[in-house]
Amino acid sequence: MKAYHLNSHAGAARLEPVEVGRPEPGEGEVRIRVEATSLNYRDLITLDRAGQSGLNGRVPLSDGAGIVDAIGSNVAQWHIGDRVVASFFRDWVSGPFKSSYVSSSLGGNTTDGMLTEYIVLPATALVAVPAHLSLVEAATLPCAAVTAWHGLVARGGMRRGDTLLVQGTGGVALFGLQFAAALGARAIVISSSDEKLARAKALGGSILINYRDTPDWDVALMKATDGKGASHILELGGPGTYDRSLRCVASGGKIVQIGVLTGFGPKPDLARLQWENADIIGVTVGSVEHFTAMSSFLTEQAIHPIVDRIYGFEDVPDAYARLRSGAHFGKVVVTL
Repeated sequence: MKAYHLNSHAGAARLEPVEVGRPEPGEGEVRIRVEATSLNYRDLITLDRAGQSGLNGRVPLSDGAGIVDAIGSNVAQWHIGDRVVASFFRDWVSGPFKSSYVSSSLGGNTTDGMLTEYIVLPATALVAVPAHLSLVEAATLPCAAVTAWHGLVARGGMRRGDTLLVQGTGGVALFGLQFAAALGARAIVISSSDEKLARAKALGGSILINYRDTPDWDVALMKATDGKGASHILELGGPGTYDRSLRCVASGGKIVQIGVLTGFGPKPDLARLQWENADIIGVTVGSVEHFTAMSSFLTEQAIHPIVDRIYGFEDVPDAYARLRSGAHFGKVVVTL
């Protein structure tokens, strides 16, 4: 079968197409014929690290959907031909997070990912594709959508009447925007692109701020909310945005901490959290249980993921370049 491996040459990381043997499922496992995968910012970080770390031979990408084509013994919940999508953490099925789950993240330091024609996974690591979604759409869900759901809904309790700040228009941001719109929450979107803001408005964004034109976007947000601030903030930027997020979180609000997109740097001043009785919710994706609940919500609300562009298997480097450019709106997908 065909797959991609991360390999390093002279200290530089490379994505290499390879031919490898097709895996066979064992007890409690199923084999999936992967039809589509999608990229996340984490995949850029993993590729960049591959040149200096022991990732040679690793199959990248955490996100993918496909068809069950072989089943091992003692598997009752899946059948040949079922449409399934893999959970980001292979071993986190339900319950509280454990640090031991980190090593089971697909496409990471120790576990192969989805950029391959076939993959074998535990039956417990799979979720049925919502009936109204294509496999291309389903492939966008495991990381970005589950992250937004886990942080904003499962732990953040976002509901009608709340106010969400969304930073940018990448995968997590747009899923957060769509969830807010479906729940009846007001969504504030910041971006450096008026074109992207216009598209975000069509998805339910009600207050739109171009942060290039308005660098003090936190001040603009407070003014637009009559000094109340945002009850929920998807903190995707890292040190470059964190202090402003702290300055515009509402009393009793929640900052859902996800991203490091502007790099690692000085630690923000967290004192305002205490005075406003606000919280920071640290989120790294979610469990199969989170994924299943989110899938039911997507079905009930007839929500379709936003797909930016679709690339063929031979064009994987172009897909990575598209994500790295920051020009995307929504998810970048690769079909196999």
